[in-house]
Parts: sequence; structure tokens; C-alpha cells
Amino acid sequence: MTMLRSCLERCFGRLGYGDELFWYHDLKPHTSGEFSIAVVQANSTLEDQGQVVSTPFATFIGVYDGHGGPDAARFVNTQLFPHFCEFAMEQKGVSADVMRKAIVATEEEFLHLVKRSFPFKPQIASVGSCCLVGAITEDTLYVANLGDSRAVLGRCSTPDGKEVVAERLTSDHNVADVEIRKELKKLHPDESDIVVHTRGVWRIKGIIQVSRSIGDAYLKKPEFSRDPLFPPYIFPTSPLKRSVISAEPSILTRKLKPDDLFFIFASDGFWEQLTDEAAVQIVSKYPRSGIAKRLLRAALEEAAKKMEMRVNDMKRIQKGVRRHFHDDITVIVVYLDHNNLRNSNSPNFKAMNYKSINTPADIFSLHSHESDSRLRPEPLEA
Repeated sequence: MTMLRSCLERCFGRLGYGDELFWYHDLKPHTSGEFSIAVVQANSTLEDQGQVVSTPFATFIGVYDGHGGPDAARFVNTQLFPHFCEFAMEQKGVSADVMRKAIVATEEEFLHLVKRSFPFKPQIASVGSCCLVGAITEDTLYVANLGDSRAVLGRCSTPDGKEVVAERLTSDHNVADVEIRKELKKLHPDESDIVVHTRGVWRIKGIIQVSRSIGDAYLKKPEFSRDPLFPPYIFPTSPLKRSVISAEPSILTRKLKPDDLFFIFASDGFWEQLTDEAAVQIVSKYPRSGIAKRLLRAALEEAAKKMEMRVNDMKRIQKGVRRHFHDDITVIVVYLDHNNLRNSNSPNFKAMNYKSINTPADIFSLHSHESDSRLRPEPLEA
């Protein structure tokens, strides 16, 4: 039994720390180094999804923070990487254009799914997901982002390597940022309610905080919100005149340097609790094995402190109710071993030759022995 459990944990990750909503992998290899991953569930159904895929030409990292339900995040987790492979093979390498095309293709497919499903599942038009993806090649990092998940670099700032500083690699597409609000008001001069401060935060049309996402068809295609089938409680204001959010990603291309040590990719639930600098200092001071788990524990401790309670007491709170204390959180720490970096234009470019680790579809169900086939690190059809 002990040997079987050990084998299952190596394949599917571990459940732990006295928390039935916690899942992690301590340390796994990727194409150009090692990575650690951890997730905690707060919603009734886990809306975060994440993956790390090692290929002969790149390491692919994805964090997908869903909202309105898990459908969009699960769809992106299944479909985005095959599109990435498709366009990378087509262009014989990774590029910013490959990243953009993969995201656009995934968005188009999901909106098509929404259109097909709408007559019998109209609420799917209100489901969406933030999308943060990275690709590491021989000498370049590509990061594409929709929404407010975030990627942060930890790099040496002194010759002796003792000082490690944080460098944010993405911009949050969230109307908490005054520049995002100005941008939306400029694009919608005839809509005084394009951004509204309600329930303690700024929201587009009083509904959503992020200005870019995959899905959220009712905020991109006015015909959905006008349809009598669409649930009125989801969109209580007047119908849209035009799209108010987009799926155009922000893309960073960065040449890797010897001082670049590691990257932290995480959903916004993590960054609500810890600053970029605090997270980077934790990673720089502790061993690699279990580092994502350590970061997630630090975030949960901060969430508990804000509520003036002990973290062990918070762990006992059931899913759904737990959302009042913190969000679903996904954290992926990716270490760079510069000697192992691969050439994205390698002659061994084979889309099917890869190893994949996906986060669970739902963590609570693992404790109920309801395993999901998507947990298995098997190749997806490109």
C-alpha cells in the first residue's frame, strides 16, 4: 500500500498539510531546469487550472484562473498547448506570434463551444478565464497574459549573487489600475457606466474586474446578453452596445541572462496575499524541493492573519465557504539551469515528445476518490 501510494503521488501529485483542498508536486524536471507546483481550492468547484509541459524545444507553463465556473479554465488547459505546438511546428520555432495565435485560436474555439451550448446551457456565456502562459527556449522567455494572473522573475542584482530582486514580467489587466479605467473610458465615451465602483472594487459595467480574458462571451458578443435565454441575474444592467472586454494578449519577449534564476507564475489569489518581493525572497532563501508548497502556505498564513484567525482553523473550513477567506490559488515556480536550456529551432522538434503535469480538475474530488483522467501526464493530441 505504501509503495502504491508513493507511485500515485509521483504521477498525480500529493494531497496534504491537513488540508483536504491542498495539492502539490514538490519538484519535477522540465526541459531547462526544475519546477514546483501547488494549488489550493476555495470555490465549491476548483476554477483554477495549471500545467507545465516539457518538450524538446521549450518548456511551456500555463496558469488559467477561471470565473463564473470551471468550464473556460478547463477548456484552455486542454486546448491551448496543442495550438501552441501546432503553430510552433508551422513556424519552426517559438515566437511571440506563436503565443498570440495559440491564444486567439483557443478563444475562437471556446466561443464556438459557447454558441453551440447556449440553447441548453445559457449560463456558459458568462464563464471565462484569465490566461497566463510562458515558453522558455534556449535563450528567450515568452510570456503572454490575459487578465490579472502574474509572472515574476527572481534575478541576481549583485556580482556575488547574494542579493535577489523581483522583476514583474506582466501587467495586470484589471480595472483596479487607473490606466486601465482610462483606456476603457476612452474606448467607450458614450457609456458612463463602463467602469463602476461597486462592492468595494472597480468593475466593468459593475460586473467584472478583468478587462481581458478567454470566454465571457456575454461581454464580447452583445447578442448573448440580449437573448431571452440568458439568465437576467447574471447581467442586471441594460444590454451591451458593443464588446467591453477583449482577448488580445499582452506579450513579453525577453532574452534570458545568466543572472535570471527563477520565475513565479501564479493566479491573482496568490498575489492578493503576497507582494512580488516577498514571494521572490521566500524562493531565494529556501531549498527548491517543495518551494511552491511553501509559497502557498505563506499566502494562506497571510489570508488567515487578515481574518484574525489561525491558518489551521481556516483549513477546516469547507469548500465554497472557504471562498470568503481566500480565492483558489495556483503557484508554479520554474527554476532555470542555464546549461540545460534548449534551442527552440532544434532539429529534434517533435510535438508529441513531451512530458506534462496538469493540476487536478477538482482537488476535493481526489479525497472522494473521484479521479479525473485529465490528471494523468499523458500526451495530448496536437
